[in-house]
Amino acid sequence: MASSREPWLLENGNLKGLSKEIRHGRTAHNMSSSSLRKKSHLTLVSKVPCRKLRQFLANLQEVILGTKLSVLFPAIPLAIVADCYGFARPWVFALSLLGLTPLAERVSFLTEQIAYYTGPTVGGLLNATCGNATELIIAILALSQRKIDVVKYSLLGSVLSNLLLVLGTSLFCGGIANLRLEQKFDRRQADVNSLLLLLALLCHSLPMLFRMSGASDAVTVDPILQLSRASSIVMLIAYLSYLIFQLFTHRQLFEAQEESDNDENGGGGEEEPGFWSGFIWLVGMTAAISLLSEYVVQTIEDASDSWGISVSFISIILLPIVGNAAEHAGAIIFAFKNKLNISLGVALGSATQISMFVVPLCVITAWIMGIKMDLNFNLLETGSLALSIIVVAFTLQDGTSHYMKGLVLLLLYIVIGACFYVSKTPRTN
Repeated sequence: MASSREPWLLENGNLKGLSKEIRHGRTAHNMSSSSLRKKSHLTLVSKVPCRKLRQFLANLQEVILGTKLSVLFPAIPLAIVADCYGFARPWVFALSLLGLTPLAERVSFLTEQIAYYTGPTVGGLLNATCGNATELIIAILALSQRKIDVVKYSLLGSVLSNLLLVLGTSLFCGGIANLRLEQKFDRRQADVNSLLLLLALLCHSLPMLFRMSGASDAVTVDPILQLSRASSIVMLIAYLSYLIFQLFTHRQLFEAQEESDNDENGGGGEEEPGFWSGFIWLVGMTAAISLLSEYVVQTIEDASDSWGISVSFISIILLPIVGNAAEHAGAIIFAFKNKLNISLGVALGSATQISMFVVPLCVITAWIMGIKMDLNFNLLETGSLALSIIVVAFTLQDGTSHYMKGLVLLLLYIVIGACFYVSKTPRTN
C-alpha cells in the first residue's frame, strides 16, 4: 500500500516529484515509453467508498487506460478465444502480435514505477533486463520448441529494426520537422554503443568465417558451437561492464532530460499503486506476454504458408515492427521535438541490449537445455548486420543530423527487407 508521504504522483503516466537521485534511473527508453502515456481521470474512482476497491480500480485504470495503445488490449482476449475455438492459425498469429504491442509498453511503465521503490541502480538493472522482454520471451519459447531459425531471425530483425527503421525514421522526421535548426546530439553515448555493436558483429562473424574456412560442416560443427559459447560468455561480460559504465561510472551520459511540459497538473488521483501492486501487475503482464508469444511461435509457420511469405521475412521484418511499435513511436515523437539524444538512446540502446545480452543469453540457455544453438547467422544475415552497423557508425560520427541521413538508413532497411522477402530459406530445426 502506498504511503501518503511518498512523493509518487501518477500524472499523465509520468513520475512526479522525484528527487534528482531518483531521476537518474530514467533512461531514454523510459522517456520514450512515457511519450505514449495519457492522463488518467480518476474522478469517478475517487468516489468509491471502499479503500481497497478504490485502490484496485485506480490501479486498473492507470495500467490499462493509461496508454494511448489501450485500444489494442481487446486483441489479447480475442487471440485467446481464437486459439481455444480453433480459428485459423494466421488469425491467432495476427491477434497475438497486436496484443503484444500494448503489453510491451506497459512492462516498461511498470518497471519504471517499481524503480521508485528500488532506487535508480536496481531500477536501471530492471530496465536493462526488461527493456526487451518481449523478444527474450519469444526467443526462449522458440528455443524450447527447437525453432532455432526463428530465434536467430527474430533477434536479428530486432537489431536491424532499431538501427535502420527506428533510427532512420527518427532522423528523417526530426530533420524534416527542424529544417531550420541544426540538430546535434551527444556523440559519446553513440560511440559506446557503436563499439559494443562492433564487438557483437565480430562474435557473429567469426563462427561464419570459421565454417566457410573449414573442410566440411561435419568437421566444423563442434568447434563453431564451442566458439559461439565462448563468445557468448565474453559478450555477457562486456554487457555487464556496459551496465557498470551506464549505471555507475558514466551514468551522466545516459540520463534522459525531463520534458518541461510534463510538469502540468492533472490526473486528480490520490491512489498510487505501491511496490507489490506494481510487481503483481508486472508479473501478470509478463505472463500475458508469455502466452501470446507462445501463440506467435506456434503459428508463425502457418501464417507463413497462408500468406505466402517466408518465415525469415515475418521474423526479421514483421515481428520487430509490431512488437516494438510503442518504443519506436516514442523515439520518433522525441525526434520531432529535436530531442535526438533520447531517440538515439532508444534505438542504439535497444540494439545493444539485443546484441550483447539477449543473443548470448539465448546461446547459453540453449546450452543448458542441451540444444545446439551457435552464433552463425549465415552469410546473408551476417552481411546485412555488418553493413547496417557500419553505415550507422558512419552516420553518427560527426554528432550532427539532417533528414538525408535518416532517409539513407530507411532506404537501406527497405532494400534489406526486400532481400528477405524474395529469399526462401529452407526451414531447419
